[in-house]
Amino acid sequence: MKLSRLLFFALLFSASFWSAQAQSTFILSPGAPIADVIRQCEGKTGSTTIYLRGGVYYLQEPLLITPAQSNGNHSLTICSYPGEKAVISGGSVLGTAWKTYKGRIMMSKIEGTDGIDMLFGDGRLLTMARFPNYDSTAVRFHGTSADATSPERVKGWKNPEGGFLHAMHRDDWGDFHYRITGKDRDGNLKLEGGHQNNRPMGIHKDNRMVENIFEELDAPGEWYFDKASGTLYYYPMPGEDPDRMTFEAARLKNLVSLKGSKDNPVRNVTLSGLAFRHAARTFMEEYEPLLRSDWTIYRGGAIFLEGTEDCHIKGCDITDIGGNGVFFSKFNRRSSVEGCLLTRIGASAVCFVGDPSCVRSPSFRYEKFVPWEDMDFAKGPKGDNFPAECLVRDNLIHEIGLFEKQITGVEISMSFRITVSHNSIYDTPRAGINISEGTWGGHIIEYNDVFNTVKETGDHGSFNSWGRDRYWHPDYKTMATHAKEMPELILADMLEPNTLRYNRFRCDRGWDIDLDDGSSYYIIHDNLCLNGGIKLREGFYRRVENNIIVNNTLHAHAWFDDSGDVFARNIVMTPYQPYQVNNKGNNVDFNIFTDSLSFNKAKEFGHDSHSIVSRVEFEDPAKGLFTVKDDSQAIRLGGFMNFPMDRFGVQSPRLKKMAAKPDLTTRNIPKYAGGDEIWYWKNNRD
Repeated sequence: MKLSRLLFFALLFSASFWSAQAQSTFILSPGAPIADVIRQCEGKTGSTTIYLRGGVYYLQEPLLITPAQSNGNHSLTICSYPGEKAVISGGSVLGTAWKTYKGRIMMSKIEGTDGIDMLFGDGRLLTMARFPNYDSTAVRFHGTSADATSPERVKGWKNPEGGFLHAMHRDDWGDFHYRITGKDRDGNLKLEGGHQNNRPMGIHKDNRMVENIFEELDAPGEWYFDKASGTLYYYPMPGEDPDRMTFEAARLKNLVSLKGSKDNPVRNVTLSGLAFRHAARTFMEEYEPLLRSDWTIYRGGAIFLEGTEDCHIKGCDITDIGGNGVFFSKFNRRSSVEGCLLTRIGASAVCFVGDPSCVRSPSFRYEKFVPWEDMDFAKGPKGDNFPAECLVRDNLIHEIGLFEKQITGVEISMSFRITVSHNSIYDTPRAGINISEGTWGGHIIEYNDVFNTVKETGDHGSFNSWGRDRYWHPDYKTMATHAKEMPELILADMLEPNTLRYNRFRCDRGWDIDLDDGSSYYIIHDNLCLNGGIKLREGFYRRVENNIIVNNTLHAHAWFDDSGDVFARNIVMTPYQPYQVNNKGNNVDFNIFTDSLSFNKAKEFGHDSHSIVSRVEFEDPAKGLFTVKDDSQAIRLGGFMNFPMDRFGVQSPRLKKMAAKPDLTTRNIPKYAGGDEIWYWKNNRD
């Protein structure tokens, strides 16, 4: 029940009062106007803590925090009351009065809404009427079919306007989304949209799904809202009684915004121990390209930060979100996401995206290139309107990309010195962690546990990066010429190397580590790669050392002469996989091979004159302990050094209890008939 404004403020000021430098405390209950209390902080000094008692706070508009409320002279903390959980919701409870429409389908008039995009029944996300029907075992979109847009099917729809077409990229490199605006007499759909992918090569002929079509309301658990009549239709699951259920609809796309600028930032805001949920889907919003990456992106999220310093999201649950979870836009310094649960997210979990105006000579499509005579050759960015020195630590991120597939657990673009540490990231349709390009490096990716990735797309990895920077050209020969003529341009955008260390990666539909299309200036050491191996395509100055590559190898794609790449002291279990590599190189050596086939193949390619072939026995692979035994030749002769096997992923007890672990089973090494003596790695199933 909402308090009247007069009663609310009477109670408020009977418990707390302002003083010039005092600590102010407010204790609010559901229904209290949080936004009004935040506005009361304007011009204050000292610190303010707003405690929210347990329950759901349905927002009428997003909470906005500006430098007027929190700055260098005043800090603001919004948190759950000790021992309770406050839920901040962008949805609303629907008033329903159900009656039978046809068969088991029920109907109810809904007042006060002009549309429903996400519907929840007793807290469970319900399925919008769709074709094909929802299939939890299907690979993409929980079910796709070429028949989704067939003229024969479309002709059976009376009025598909307002429906959606979701389709994978022609090569499964992400996805596209369209709003249906009508159909013609021949059964062809009229569409608008398709701006969500930066490699527009057409949609997949089979991997398509349509939703929000009334005639497709034909399976238990589905719903449809008729906007014109204000009628909600629902097909209950077996045993469900809609009259006993609570239905909620997501309304707001954004729940909280911290909005300042680089010249006047929001400072010292902490959101702690809160739950955020029911932010609406955003796939039809305005998108922008992330330079020459495969992405376009919606610059927004359930929690949005732009122009902040020392602002922190701690111990929060961010769930049932239609778009991005947390978005750091443009200027942000020393801000963080720590100890949070992010799950059932429609797009990416955490994004860092700077201002493209800071990029020198930017290009915004894969095939574009700034002419040599127009190139800005100065090093580094033109300004500082981008995220830097921010932290993503100890977060559990899983079951994301519910609606969008060109997404990731942590996205980094046009940013500097972002640390991604001790996160568990899994069940994603594309990468677990993605670095979009080489602007401006210095990122630390460490102690993460990333697996069950690339589940709905292709040609990608658990960790993925692109390096389509100023020196890069879509034509390999032209790029090689440019690199020789102007080598200083190779690292013009990269101020410091990116470091991947002490991570555990597993990708069963791609590479464990995928440095794609010119990714340069990386230090990759002490990582456990459980299945997909390590790919280095094009690029320069990558040092890959002391990694364990289980049942896989180095995938060398389109290397350059004098690239400066180093691949050494790695445990390798299958032959190298070169692709369009003409140079032999001198920096692939001192590795440890577990069978003579791989060893001999490497030597045939002109590498590994000092590498060895050796039995490699691990402590207990079935338990994830790939520590090499002390008496191993890999250590005595190969120079391999063990690294910790018990620090991957989340560390806080709360999240550890919930976090899954990767599949640790492995296939046998293929046998090599004839030749040298062969050492077989002891499989953990033996």
